Amino acid sequence: MIRTLLAALALSSCADETISGYADRGSVYRLAEIDGDPFAAAATIAFPELGQASGDAPCNRWSAVQSSPYPWFELTAISVTRRACLALDEEGRFFEALGDMTLAEVSGDVLILSNETGREMVFRAQPR
Repeated sequence: MIRTLLAALALSSCADETISGYADRGSVYRLAEIDGDPFAAAATIAFPELGQASGDAPCNRWSAVQSSPYPWFELTAISVTRRACLALDEEGRFFEALGDMTLAEVSGDVLILSNETGREMVFRAQPR
């Protein structure tokens, strides 16, 4: 009995309390809209590992650390490739909005990132 309790406690201490523990790790979330406006360029976010976020912006690949406990959201140590393309304006809009997000909500195949001022990014899951 005591061994079972200790094993359960050890396993629970390893649980991922970041968004990567709640979002579907087998999916890539494609950005559908920013602040209620459709986002036509391709941009994604995924949570492949504990505390990690990565994806594609309209021109570049990116990755970051996301260690805030769910439902909080904050990207740090962001790394972005440096490719130029015709969609750099959309890419700037994507990264500016992503940097403003402080809350995350996962409901089915929908991921909503938002903040206290009412900004919002809506993503929809796509299987990898």
